[in-house]
Amino acid sequence: MPSVYHHAGRQGSRVLGHYNDKDCDLFASSLLHYATPGVTPPSARVNPKLKMEPRPPLRIWDIWKFGLVVVSKATEITGDVLSHHVWGPRKKSWGIEMTIVSSIMRGAGRHSSFVDIATIRTLMSIGGLVPLPSDALVTPVTFRVKKRNLLGILAEYDAAEDGTRELSGEWVVGKKIWQRLQTEWKTACNDVRNNAESRRNEQVIFYIHGGESTAVSTIDFYPIVEIYERSSFRFAALDYRLAPESRFPGPLHDVVSGYFRLVEELHIPSENILLAGDSAGGGLCLALLMYLRDHNYSLPAGAILMSPWVGKFIPFLYVFLAYDYADLTMSCESWDSNANFDVVPFPQNDHMNPIALYLGERMEDFLTHPYASPLFGDFTGLPPLLIQVGDAEVLRDESTLLAHKATLAGVDVRHELFEDAVGYVISNP
Repeated sequence: MPSVYHHAGRQGSRVLGHYNDKDCDLFASSLLHYATPGVTPPSARVNPKLKMEPRPPLRIWDIWKFGLVVVSKATEITGDVLSHHVWGPRKKSWGIEMTIVSSIMRGAGRHSSFVDIATIRTLMSIGGLVPLPSDALVTPVTFRVKKRNLLGILAEYDAAEDGTRELSGEWVVGKKIWQRLQTEWKTACNDVRNNAESRRNEQVIFYIHGGESTAVSTIDFYPIVEIYERSSFRFAALDYRLAPESRFPGPLHDVVSGYFRLVEELHIPSENILLAGDSAGGGLCLALLMYLRDHNYSLPAGAILMSPWVGKFIPFLYVFLAYDYADLTMSCESWDSNANFDVVPFPQNDHMNPIALYLGERMEDFLTHPYASPLFGDFTGLPPLLIQVGDAEVLRDESTLLAHKATLAGVDVRHELFEDAVGYVISNP
């Protein structure tokens, strides 16, 4: 069991404490509700029979409602700023910027009638203005999706491929690493044996972006890339198909295709690949691991699972799209206890509900499917996992249960809590 959990704050990571027997008994009893796919926990906040609602048309006389929301939110922000300076921040390590962002996003889900997916995607294109990390080279790539005789839930999607559909993504690498790789490749280009050895030694992080699979692309996460490009890894990011145009398991099919592109076509050994994903991307990482394990494919070396990330460039847009990466039923208590701190809005039962957008008409079939809600899955045989989560976010409890369940299954797990963090805040190493 995960008897030790770690605290990650401004002074680096340290052991925060040990789970006592009472904690572990609580985890064990809670996990009983996630033992049977198809059965939702009694505390579920999502109705399995939830259906997609059309967006109500905006009428000219609705403009006053928008004005009322603006005035109300401005008043709330002003009150929070004054409270921050007089009585201190809501969390002890928060600066004024975090207080303002939290105030803006609190209750934002209630106003989703003013936006739609097309509007969000247009706003998210601002991500293209995010500057590259100072020591990074980015190469856009496109490849054709092959038929691979995939099994199980992806068999139907695989059978539909005729070799014409394309997926895109990016390779990102630090300049120093690129120079070293160039030297190695030039040395090996005339020697088949050395070239094969070079491929065997190549290390790759396969990054799967989040954003509830509806609007975000790889370009919006260059700040995250800056963390990894300082390592010896190359960074491969994939733009998978988005909901609602492609429902589950369409995005999983794309992620599986991207993984096999690395292993089978680029001949990068699976043990040299590390998965990384945030929010929905973290869920897709787990789904990919379970799918590969279930069908006896080679597994990567491990996975880094990050909760929704709040960047300094586009926090209010991204978190509006963030959703559960391990439990789509939203059953854990931290959805209530951290609601006043986190910047992830509670989904409404309307046209912007991220879970309905992702699962579509098959909500009841897939809500607790392990590839959609990994907390309902079996973790036996999975590679090591690093699970990072903010201790002030709504996803905290499900991340804890995820770490506990994986450890009970024999997985090597490191579970890190980031001090006072909402969504996900990355600290530079």
